[in-house]
Amino acid sequence: MPPKLFISYSWSNPDYEQDILRIATELRDAGIDVILDKWDLREGHEATVFMEKMVADAHIKKVAIFCDKTYKDKADGRKGGVGTETQIISSEVYKAQDQNKFVAVVMERDDDGKACLPVYYSSRIYIDLSDPATYATQFERLLRWVYDKPLDVKPEIGKTPAFLMEATVSVRLATAVLARRAQDSIRNGRDNALPATREYFDTFVSELEKLRLVSGGRKDFDDDVVKSIEDFIPYRDEMIDLFNSLAMYKPGNDTYRMIHRLFESLIRYFDRPESVQQWTEWDFDNYRFIIHELYLYAIAIFLKHERFDAISVLTSALFAPSDRRNEEMLRIDRIREPTRSLFHRKERLQLRRISIRADMLKERCKGVPLQFTDLMQADFVLFLRAELHQDKYHGWFPETLLYAEDYRGAFEVFARARSTQYFENVKTILTVPDKDALMALAESYQNGKRRGISWDYTYVDPTALMGAGKIATQP
Repeated sequence: MPPKLFISYSWSNPDYEQDILRIATELRDAGIDVILDKWDLREGHEATVFMEKMVADAHIKKVAIFCDKTYKDKADGRKGGVGTETQIISSEVYKAQDQNKFVAVVMERDDDGKACLPVYYSSRIYIDLSDPATYATQFERLLRWVYDKPLDVKPEIGKTPAFLMEATVSVRLATAVLARRAQDSIRNGRDNALPATREYFDTFVSELEKLRLVSGGRKDFDDDVVKSIEDFIPYRDEMIDLFNSLAMYKPGNDTYRMIHRLFESLIRYFDRPESVQQWTEWDFDNYRFIIHELYLYAIAIFLKHERFDAISVLTSALFAPSDRRNEEMLRIDRIREPTRSLFHRKERLQLRRISIRADMLKERCKGVPLQFTDLMQADFVLFLRAELHQDKYHGWFPETLLYAEDYRGAFEVFARARSTQYFENVKTILTVPDKDALMALAESYQNGKRRGISWDYTYVDPTALMGAGKIATQP
């Protein structure tokens, strides 16, 4: 049987009555058995008895109270038929255990923009048909309410997360509140967007101290490294979301310099603190992985949003050393350091994998606003920059490109660079003066003067990934 709906309203004026009739007709067209006085109350019928029956009838599961200013005034003043009807409905609203039987439908707002609602209903959720711009969406809400088919359905309760059942408690970083504050400020264009972001970055850097590991000479220390890296995922995603918001809503040199300073501050975790006297290089491998991963995501995100000037700032500027006894500025290859514990893990567990680090980077590329291809593209850009501007002792090894053999053609930014106009963007991110400089690099791979990218028996041709033969060949 079709659901039954009783409509309560005020005879405010002929135009308004026609609006009610139109809506009631639309509801009937949608399969709802609408009960309306103009259709169902005939001469000689007792209006009060009719109202009481409609409200109390067990077969009528829904009552919609259409509210305009006249209805509100009469309901609050208990005047006329609306006043009588209000006494009947309000008592049912207050005593009814089924809170889903009654709903107010706002048809008018007052001079201050407030919904015209009777006092007895003012604290309840309503449907708003007063604005033509949202009428279709709100009418759908009304239909769903009558049919008990809400748009947002409460999901089934899942299983208890496995990490809660573990004997050891994962490290928790106190960054969530500051991340939400920074996100809100960025997305809403507030003046404090950058200060709020800087506060989050500073806290993030200091909180990372909680992830510090001590190997103690254990052969299975790689287990601790992998667990620390896995435990970091929520905080990685938190930072990635913030990078994404900055790229979308707050581009500019101030933003890019602040991100550069973030990574400059994080580099200190690659070395022992002054308070630590005994250590091994493995002790810092979790930091080396997660900071390298964050940097890749930062580059990938700004590339995806075509913030090419950001790439220039994040890759061209040198990093100040954390150890002030060292006066030499650091290049970006400092961010990509070997993780020897993962090499050890491959041998210890006899894993038939070429690179555990590459595998982990690929497996972890989930729940983020990027594809793994975007990460590979960022890695390739960093590799080319190093090839173009650094000597053989300061290169960038593109770990993710182990999977590039499954990729056909040039990466997106280079495929678009077939256009001479778009190639100007490539010049920005690679800081090359012209096409000839890039072609000279490509030729060095083709004639064997440079090796390209290889792991054991796996080789990746850089000229294919840059689409060298087609760059800047079209207008």
